Amino acid sequence: MTKNPTMLSGRRILLTGGTTGIGLAALKALAAEGARVLTFGRHQDALDAALAGIDGDVTGIAEDAATQEGIKRVFAAVDDRLGGIDMLVACAALGAQPIHEMADDDWRYVIDANLTGYLACARAAILRMQDQGGGHLLFVGSISTEIKAAGESVYAATKAGIQAFAETLRKEVADKRIRVSVIQPGSVDTDMQECSEEEKQAAVADGRMLPAEDVADAILFVLSRSATCDIVNLRIEPLIQKTA
Repeated sequence: MTKNPTMLSGRRILLTGGTTGIGLAALKALAAEGARVLTFGRHQDALDAALAGIDGDVTGIAEDAATQEGIKRVFAAVDDRLGGIDMLVACAALGAQPIHEMADDDWRYVIDANLTGYLACARAAILRMQDQGGGHLLFVGSISTEIKAAGESVYAATKAGIQAFAETLRKEVADKRIRVSVIQPGSVDTDMQECSEEEKQAAVADGRMLPAEDVADAILFVLSRSATCDIVNLRIEPLIQKTA
């Protein structure tokens, strides 16, 4: 039986960080909606595992969002495999420790992956979208920019940068019919959580963590609005969100 088309059927989407956590849940959800998706992550084995068993027009490449060369190769693949880009969904991110507990190279790498990588992908996407009459940029941020919990100084700085970038960028590209959205999840049961799988499952059951699929549902909601509707900022939390 032929599946009925959806708002996202055939849309050309670059999904960053689609090998784990929110990105992986988004990859499965977008594929189920009939989107044409190219994703990437740093590790080939994780990429292979993510793509295995997904039914749809989905492909991947092992590249690093923290490097200029990696972003160039990703967008070469966008042009070659998708023939352009309608939507960017930026999920790729790393956790971090307090800055004084990290080696200099390590915290700088987190900033390049979490913030510079988002900006580089946005720039490359905009250059393509402006020539085709529009598009949609969706950035997965974090409520860490609001709660500022101890231990998250580097991570919160990158997410606050994304928030400010997106809110300002929206004013710069709206006349090009490019929409810009941010989703700010609270605690999610991803690999960033420093607890066991059993503890994460208990936290989800208790309403203290979101399953990644809930954030993927929010991504689908934002991307499937009409062309004249822009979801600027969407904050999504578990019922009981830790604030410190």
